[in-house]
Amino acid sequence: MKAFLGVDGGGSKTRFLLIDESGVVLASHAEGPAYYLEIGLEALTAMLSHGVAATLAQASVGVSDVAFAFFGIPAYGEDRSLLARLDAAPAGTVTAGCYRCGNDMVCGWAGALAGADGINVVAGTGSIAYGEYAGRTARAGGWGELFGDEGSAYWLAREGLSLFSRMSDGRTPRGPLYDAVRQHFALQDDLDLCAAIYGKSLKQRSQFAQLSRLVSAAAHQGDELVRALFTKAAGELVELVKGVRAQLQIPAGLELPVSGSGGLFQGDSLLTAPFEAALSGTGQAYCFSMARFPPHAGAALHAARLGGVKISKSFLLRLRAGI
Repeated sequence: MKAFLGVDGGGSKTRFLLIDESGVVLASHAEGPAYYLEIGLEALTAMLSHGVAATLAQASVGVSDVAFAFFGIPAYGEDRSLLARLDAAPAGTVTAGCYRCGNDMVCGWAGALAGADGINVVAGTGSIAYGEYAGRTARAGGWGELFGDEGSAYWLAREGLSLFSRMSDGRTPRGPLYDAVRQHFALQDDLDLCAAIYGKSLKQRSQFAQLSRLVSAAAHQGDELVRALFTKAAGELVELVKGVRAQLQIPAGLELPVSGSGGLFQGDSLLTAPFEAALSGTGQAYCFSMARFPPHAGAALHAARLGGVKISKSFLLRLRAGI
């Protein structure tokens, strides 16, 4: 039996999925964050080692049985000087030469479109779009929270707190978001928010991004100013799609599959409808659909593709049944 391992690293959780060459799921496992800019390279290496070992043990599979593995790592490829160290992070967990590391955006794309040509846009802690067409690859976004990540949970949290500050100052009418922020942080005075945010309680990128839940809750309560933030976020994400399409040199008029993944597209999403509307208003041909598989399944599927497996309908049905 040949096994294929997919690892989808995230800002808060890393998912491991082991499948066989027919698409049957053999094991699934979860570990902590893989964002090495927060946890450090040593912690990343240790987490991958523990996660791979636990996944293989669950399926009673040996290292030599893993024909190929793909490790999706956040921020991979964004610092040339660290590429060699990141590529070496999984060394020893699987057979040398039988794995590849890449940006975790590839996991999202492979899962969302089942490895087919098209573009996937991720709106999670950060934001990025990645696509493939006729053997070409391209990405847009993923520049980080300081001057990028438009339309992401981090961006939404930042824009939401900016809106709170304007509500507090009287620069804009107060809505449900104002009370939600005050209650969440137990503010005695609105300016106490500065200590809560700039102090030591919310330093990490992923922690700050969680504040987007306050923004979503206010939007569900009917705060129209907050709902407008989701429309703006959708527009930013569509710009990423347009950027990838241009880089891929997609023929004019060709209807290109587009999918959305990440936390902001999940559940009772306030982003999906405005995203579809903004996409249809570009004047270009797109066919939007929700992600077919989650990113960790995409990682395993991509590992199988890299290992020479032909992805058939029956393969995808077995994969679907196991996740």
